[in-house]
Amino acid sequence: MAGHSIPHFQNDNGYRVIEIGVKEFMCTGASIPFDHPHIFIDMGSDSEKVCSYCSTLYRYNPSLHGDATQPPGCTFAFEAA
Repeated sequence: MAGHSIPHFQNDNGYRVIEIGVKEFMCTGASIPFDHPHIFIDMGSDSEKVCSYCSTLYRYNPSLHGDATQPPGCTFAFEAA
């Protein structure tokens, strides 16, 4: 797989809220093998959304860019096979 253009985020540490700098993204839950189905979430005009699988609250923070998160380290990275 050559990567992905939509940022993917995970919540290995069980944070209640993760701030992100995009409004369209994929939630994976946690790292493989503890992930849930990778679902697309679109905040639309809202500034936050809850993942229907893992209940993580994602909050839009316009000061973050790309796949940056607050707290740091919540970006999901595909590992090469």
